[in-house]
Amino acid sequence: MSAIRLLVLGAVRQHGRAHGYQVRNDLEYWGAHEWSNAKPGSIYHALKQMAKQGLLVAHEIAPSTAGGPPRTEYEITEKGTEEYLGLLRQYLTAYDQRPDVLTAALGFMVDLSREEALELLQARVRSIGEWRKAVTEYYTPADGPGRLGHIGEIMNFWLHSADTGAQWTRDLIERIRGGAYTFAGEGDPFVGVLAEGQDNPYATGERHPGDSR
Repeated sequence: MSAIRLLVLGAVRQHGRAHGYQVRNDLEYWGAHEWSNAKPGSIYHALKQMAKQGLLVAHEIAPSTAGGPPRTEYEITEKGTEEYLGLLRQYLTAYDQRPDVLTAALGFMVDLSREEALELLQARVRSIGEWRKAVTEYYTPADGPGRLGHIGEIMNFWLHSADTGAQWTRDLIERIRGGAYTFAGEGDPFVGVLAEGQDNPYATGERHPGDSR
């Protein structure tokens, strides 16, 4: 699983229409370049590929009066929205050792209803339990990592991560049940993207030649 498709689709969807630099700016604002594969090259590649796949539609926009090449703005399609919601549901539920897909899903979970988010997070707890059970067929904490040599420390780490991940998820479920956050259909959502021209304190590099000036 890769977080980049969900991140890019989610950013475009929140803007309505967005050019590549806006998407990159948002992902850097969220810190995604630190915890996922959302680097500048992969962001622009994902935009172009998903436009070819019909998940996004590309709009050629005239260049600014300052000159330069025209920029491309992207808009999510109905097929893209289906893909986005499908990935969001999958990533909230699935469990593996890479945190990027869960982190991406958490950033967009309020696009679902509160009830569905709770159901998916409860399914996540079950997935963690099933994954943990599969690991303990080969290793249990009572054995101690030494039985498998230093390699046993890997499974020891896995089980510890699963246990803390399950407890964190249960705590999140309780916060959501208690009324935390604004989910779909409940009112004005939290705005987590940067407005056009808004400074990004976490920007890491120069703009792409085809982006907005």
